[in-house]
Amino acid sequence: MALPRASGVLLHPTSLPGPWGLGEIGPQAAAFVRDLAAMRQPYWQVLPLGPTGYGDSPYQSFSSFAGNPLLISFDTLLAEGLLLPAELENFPVLPAGRADFGALIPARCAVLRAVTRAFAQRASAALQAEFRGFCARHAGWLEDYALFMALKAAHGGGPWTDWPAGHARRDAGALAAAREQWRAELEDVRLQQFLFDRQWQALRQLARANGIQIIGDAPIFVAQDSADVWAHRELFFLDDTGRPTVVAGVPPDYFSATGQLWGNPLYRWDVHAQTGYAWWLARLRRTLEQVDLVRLDHFRGFEAYWEIPAGEPTAIHGRWVKGPGAPFLATVRDALGGLPLIAEDLGLITDEVHRLRDEFALPGMRILHFSFGHLGHEPALLPEAFPENCAVYTGTHDNDTTCGWFRAAPGAHDTRPAAAVLAERRYILQYLHKRKDTDINWAFIEVAFRNRARLAIVPLQDVLGLGSDARMNTPGVLGGNWQWRMQSGALTRKLKDRLTRLTVATDRAASAVQD
Repeated sequence: MALPRASGVLLHPTSLPGPWGLGEIGPQAAAFVRDLAAMRQPYWQVLPLGPTGYGDSPYQSFSSFAGNPLLISFDTLLAEGLLLPAELENFPVLPAGRADFGALIPARCAVLRAVTRAFAQRASAALQAEFRGFCARHAGWLEDYALFMALKAAHGGGPWTDWPAGHARRDAGALAAAREQWRAELEDVRLQQFLFDRQWQALRQLARANGIQIIGDAPIFVAQDSADVWAHRELFFLDDTGRPTVVAGVPPDYFSATGQLWGNPLYRWDVHAQTGYAWWLARLRRTLEQVDLVRLDHFRGFEAYWEIPAGEPTAIHGRWVKGPGAPFLATVRDALGGLPLIAEDLGLITDEVHRLRDEFALPGMRILHFSFGHLGHEPALLPEAFPENCAVYTGTHDNDTTCGWFRAAPGAHDTRPAAAVLAERRYILQYLHKRKDTDINWAFIEVAFRNRARLAIVPLQDVLGLGSDARMNTPGVLGGNWQWRMQSGALTRKLKDRLTRLTVATDRAASAVQD
């Protein structure tokens, strides 16, 4: 697909400000959409929107089809009369600048349970009919997901491979009995999905009315403990107990001597091909019901992926296995009438991956931080060498903020000698025609926006000029991730005006913005 020359901001909804412990998809999200419109930004990029599990990562979701109920707006529910003010009286006081998932999850789930249990009494006849229509349209994934979540709760939150055999192996009689026993819990899950979808679609319509498209994210692999794997065991390499026989990761490279052991189950691509890639098509169609453009995570794995035997302590002992490649992408293109995708082609990428990307004219990605630092001063990596058909970022959710990255103490994130790090910084300042690191974030934003790459995306943390405390995720580090939240009022008029001027000057502004 051909991207327009445009720009956008990367901010996951969990990072929005608000009083209820986590960013929501209600009034605060609507206000951010209006801010994007005021700044003439045509794109808003988010991370995966699915329900999060252990570790709170949006890349390890209980479902590739469901929405995250933690994002449901309490303020919207209050305005609609589906939530009563009294039901929030005992809600705990939670931090404003960070998401305390350990405290907020039980608190928010208790409120949502009160809403779903009272829905039949509080919802209008029209809204109840809308709910029934939603359940009918999405039954193909919703019923498996609702039962999965109800059983997970009934079994103490444990992984499905530890459930009783009848539930783990999906014995028809055991599942029928479970649907009857946990009928109310299944309805809770259905209602949460309906409320999420209803609020998200309202937000998406507001974005469209303001000339803004949403870029979503589809992780290539799914979580082992998910409704996806539980309900479709035949699509994955699993043993008789449902546990993976081989898992995903990446081999050792200059970032890690032992590689990265992700642990996700790997696809049986031969079985997917026999079905005409039906599960993947359903997944992408569902994602495109929520967003306009999809970042296809770890695109490298569609050409070849790193297969690690289950039980290995690291990713060292693996092998490359060919992925579905061109037949898969051709099937997706023909089924969807196009490929509204951005290929995440970062890391050690082969010529075969480049050919696959270019065969389907998919835009790739470039990260300005990677033009320097560990990768040296290779001319092919500098911004002036970026292709037109790509999306350029100052950094992504996996990078430190630009200020944090540039100003980190030697040894914090860079294992080179301090002298080499300091020399690198001098080189960057010289490249940017700067004498000091004042406004280093804006210097990088300007490089991105002036680049010939058609799409330029900047994390909101870089617009705000924040340091490492605002980093969203540190790969390979457990704990402390996904917690950053924007402070109310942080996006000032001065900052909005500055981004607006740069956007217009670099011919990336939305062509038509409505109030």
